[in-house]
Amino acid sequence: MDPVRLSAWVHGTVQGVGFRWWTRSRALELGLTGYARNSRDGRVHVIAEGPRPAGEKLLALLRSGESPGRVTLVVESWEPARGDMSGFEER
Repeated sequence: MDPVRLSAWVHGTVQGVGFRWWTRSRALELGLTGYARNSRDGRVHVIAEGPRPAGEKLLALLRSGESPGRVTLVVESWEPARGDMSGFEER
């Protein structure tokens, strides 16, 4: 199974509440690489690469309501992995 790249824009109250740290922890548990970064408009952009099932689990967790803050919407897109990242960072 070829690795994939998940791009997820997370809307809601997700800055200043530990959301990026929580996302990093879940991604590392799933064996994903990438980052979570704040955007100026209040969203968090999550990029995660790895096996599609692990990316889908992370996406489900982002939408689960179990994260810090309050997620109102997650907009995702998928593409082939680029393989240009190691670890998972908070940016």
